Amino acid sequence: MDKINKLTERYNRLDFLKPEIEKATEAIINSHSQGGKLLVCGNGGSAADADHIVGELMKSFERKRPVNQKLKSTLENVDASRGEYLADNLQQGLPAISLNAHSGLISAVANDIDADIVYAQQVTGYGNSGDILIGISTSGNSQNVIDALIVAKAKGLITIGLSGKTGGKMKAYCDFLINAPETRTAYVQELHLPVYHTICMVVEDALF
Repeated sequence: MDKINKLTERYNRLDFLKPEIEKATEAIINSHSQGGKLLVCGNGGSAADADHIVGELMKSFERKRPVNQKLKSTLENVDASRGEYLADNLQQGLPAISLNAHSGLISAVANDIDADIVYAQQVTGYGNSGDILIGISTSGNSQNVIDALIVAKAKGLITIGLSGKTGGKMKAYCDFLINAPETRTAYVQELHLPVYHTICMVVEDALF
């Protein structure tokens, strides 16, 4: 994967993570190829990273992603003029959901049940065997992310962790752990961004 090689050339401190990044990326490609989806969660800056990942996957990132001919024809049959516009402008998305984006649901779970399980509840509802969950926690110890990973493992999802140097408690529940070699939150997040950008680029290259 040439882009992953370029990543580790630019950020040589990540070189030891190359095999894990490659395996995590392959898992995402395989899941999407088989009709799976990606779930992502985190807190604070990591919640923003979760939204960022979804934004790169649900529309074109670096490649054009025109809708397929079947959808194009169907859109034009539904409405000749507006359907043609939609067919020409919509982009093929890769199914991805940021679990921190649903404020109404999150507040309901936090108020009615327990704030620690706001993401676990969503994995219970959204997750299917063969899907992917990316849990982001710079410490690796965010309980709501850990609980989401536990449910994901129980439901047969593939779990990927983005964490800091130690991996924290969540490493026990990750099939693939990408632990940036820093302990300070801001510095961990600075290394997470080029990693997930590269993953999104490689996934897009493979599927489009």
